[in-house]
Amino acid sequence: MTAELRVPTLGESIAEATVGNWFKAQGEAVAADEVVCELETDKVTVEVPAPQAGVLAEIVAPQGTTVEVGALLGTIGEGVGTAPAKPASKKKATAAEVPPQAAPAADGGSGRDPEDAPSARVLMATKSLNPDGIPGSGRDGRIMKEDVLAAIKAAEAESTPSEAAQSTIAPAQEGLEERVRMTRLRVTIAKRLKESQNTAAMLTTYNEVDMSRVMKIRSEFKGAFEDKHGVKLGFMSFFVRACCEALLEVPEVNAEIDGEDIVYRKYVNMGIAVGTPTGLVVPVVRNAQSLGFAEIEKRIAALGTLARDGKLAMGDLQGGTFSISNGGVYGSLMSSPILNPPQSGILGMHKIQERPIALDGEVVIRPMMYLALSYDHRIVDGKGAVTFLVRVKELIEEPHRLLMGI
Repeated sequence: MTAELRVPTLGESIAEATVGNWFKAQGEAVAADEVVCELETDKVTVEVPAPQAGVLAEIVAPQGTTVEVGALLGTIGEGVGTAPAKPASKKKATAAEVPPQAAPAADGGSGRDPEDAPSARVLMATKSLNPDGIPGSGRDGRIMKEDVLAAIKAAEAESTPSEAAQSTIAPAQEGLEERVRMTRLRVTIAKRLKESQNTAAMLTTYNEVDMSRVMKIRSEFKGAFEDKHGVKLGFMSFFVRACCEALLEVPEVNAEIDGEDIVYRKYVNMGIAVGTPTGLVVPVVRNAQSLGFAEIEKRIAALGTLARDGKLAMGDLQGGTFSISNGGVYGSLMSSPILNPPQSGILGMHKIQERPIALDGEVVIRPMMYLALSYDHRIVDGKGAVTFLVRVKELIEEPHRLLMGI
């Protein structure tokens, strides 16, 4: 019995995806519920499991194909898997497919389809070259990287009017460029960030905060905190708590524009920006205003792990009302974060650096951090933005206020 492998429901408002990696080749055995391929959506990567045990009989949608929900990806047939079949995208003729006189001499009429060198396959895919037009110098007609480079050079020589120009320019640039197709996540990030700049009247205000007391508390209690709660005490929980207090006091920073209405919220769904190998994602800590330090740290740690492993669900990324981005973990001293629409505010944290400051008439060295609040000036006035940032500064510099609720 043959089973169809189809695109599953991808999540709210997502109708299509791009086929990513196929983990099984055509003809290989698969187990029931074994992941066969993955789909890249606008926000997350979705794994597609096999509906039954058997053999991957056919790959209908190869890597890079854009597919809609319900579209056919491939079929699973009965039987025992054999050696992996050749990828469907490569149509190199063999003696069994064409008359004997058309078979390549290097194959010796044996009908063997030689496996080209991996570096050659990557280069041919990058340059969109047809392997049928490239003679292979390797064993049994195997195409080597040198064969592809020679074909590229020959093509460039034909299309370039001046051989002198070719000899001075092409050799210097050859192999120094690589063209890689953007992932769906990267395309979405680019569109949303540009949309944010085009739509919002974005402005950024800055301040700096003395991290001395927070660092002292963290140093003093981090061991006991981890022993009791099973999670490390970081700086992020302090800033999440401080932002929640400030957002409830300056609600327009936690609001959004919906048509000609402003939607104010009495809760905070805090988005925490996380860098992953495939791009930036912003999972959401829901109802952060009601969480303590331990629960905030646990949720941030769990979401960060899911993000880096590509296991975030759609619900983990939706519903954020405000975001925090910590460029300091990468060494950023100051930057202007871009809004995550439709949110009206985002806080940028930066590197902690010892600097001289004036305190009580004396110059002292303190661990300082620059803070940046980017906000939508259509809904947030300068007074509200500055009030918010000053309130965050007060709560971080005097963290006992967070514990006492003042």
